[in-house]
Amino acid sequence: MKKTKAFSAASATAPLALDTISRREPTAHDVAIDILFCGVCHSDLHTVRNEWSSIMPTVYPCVPGHEIVGRVTAVGSEVSGFKVGDAVGVGCIVDSDHDCPMCKAHVEQFCGNAVFTYNGPDKHLGGVTYGGYSESVVVDKRFVLKVPENLDLAGAAPLLCAGITTYSPIRRWGDIQGKKVGIVGLGGLGHMGVKFARAFGAHVAVFTTSPNKKDDALRLGAHEVILSKDPAEMQKHANSFDFILDTISADHDLNSYIHMLGLDGKLTLVGAPEKPMPVAPFGLLFGRKSVGGSLIGGIKETQEMLDFCGQHNITSDVEVIAMKQINEAYDRLLKSDVKYRFSIDMASLKSA
Repeated sequence: MKKTKAFSAASATAPLALDTISRREPTAHDVAIDILFCGVCHSDLHTVRNEWSSIMPTVYPCVPGHEIVGRVTAVGSEVSGFKVGDAVGVGCIVDSDHDCPMCKAHVEQFCGNAVFTYNGPDKHLGGVTYGGYSESVVVDKRFVLKVPENLDLAGAAPLLCAGITTYSPIRRWGDIQGKKVGIVGLGGLGHMGVKFARAFGAHVAVFTTSPNKKDDALRLGAHEVILSKDPAEMQKHANSFDFILDTISADHDLNSYIHMLGLDGKLTLVGAPEKPMPVAPFGLLFGRKSVGGSLIGGIKETQEMLDFCGQHNITSDVEVIAMKQINEAYDRLLKSDVKYRFSIDMASLKSA
């Protein structure tokens, strides 16, 4: 085993603080990675504070982080495709059973035995897995991704969650070029949705409650901005969208966005509001409209997304922070006070 510095939470109410954790020695099938940047996802905050205790209770100490970018420092004897010095990424999962129908269909995120990057069962060392708020990590080669060298690594880190979360449903919809696509919300997920939809050639509109977000939405690639609190403005776009990506995690009215869909239009949810939200059936029946959901993406699709980002020079808009600023970043995250994702410079942990 190897000891490495990390930032962990000791309980649901404790701030994240400096800690020392163990990493396994690389097996024949592993890749050892020196972590350079780790994005901060709202899921990190939920897990640290045990807010998902009913479905995935947090085991402490908890080391969050599943938007990991770094460089390879060692590879196992059975590893091909990676070498020391390569820029690589690790996303939300680090293992699965590899044999179930979900794994064979390359949607490992739905495997019943998928292991999350943190707070999942660690079959090597016992206890739970520890995430990217740390100096280094060792990961099965099948869950390591190549990061295009032309991408800024700080901005590439959030692609491993926010990027694939928005890329996957847009890509699966089909040929979106020339179609009218709506993005609900302009936060960490929404701003990535705008970039991907625009890169795929769609006509992109952002739905927002904040008039002051208009200029930024246009800068990111939106063609127009719709104020969702303005009934007249919403009505003007009724029954006209081919696809809408809903990134909002707070309670909101789904029916108002279903009303925006045209014939055979689809609304896909990637946000996760805590409470159930009612849907009026007649809103779906008239127009053959549908509502669905999407959860990150499999490894194959995530690599496709990274390659697409390399081709189109797409990264997340990030604010780079030092590791010691993480508790302040969590407070700001709750206030939506970031444009649009925090990325931790892990070099700051080495000197902690």
